[in-house]
Amino acid sequence: MSPKTTKKSATAKAAAASPAVADDLKVILAETVQLYILTYNVHWNVTGPLFQPVHLLTETQYTELALAVDEVAERIRTLGQKAPAGFKAYQKLGSIADGDENASAEEMVKSLVDAHAHLAARIRPVIGKAAEVHDEVTAGLLTDRLQAHEKAGWMLGAMLA
Repeated sequence: MSPKTTKKSATAKAAAASPAVADDLKVILAETVQLYILTYNVHWNVTGPLFQPVHLLTETQYTELALAVDEVAERIRTLGQKAPAGFKAYQKLGSIADGDENASAEEMVKSLVDAHAHLAARIRPVIGKAAEVHDEVTAGLLTDRLQAHEKAGWMLGAMLA
């Protein structure tokens, strides 16, 4: 059996075993997009003494989130399902609230800390589900996403200490 055939077989097996995992990924995708938009809200609208550090950090974070959106969506497609791609779908699937462009810098940063913690909590059980069905690629992707959300939350939270 050629490596290419083996790779296709592994992907096909993961897709067959992972419809629930793909459905969970759709929620993670929706909430990643919601966090991306929330991060832009903070980036564009933060004011006060925290402006410079928050503005710079959120630029790094929304750039990373844009890549994450693509990776999660492509994993959903690899598992044989369509990736949700509209705001109505994201509103239905996700639960990260819109930002308040008039909030204080501290409130804005806290909303990002909370959103990253929410996504981290959403991701943790899905890593286990993916591992149970031997979908190591999804488990690895989500482990990387978990690490990114934990680090982002820590960095933002340090601004509030």
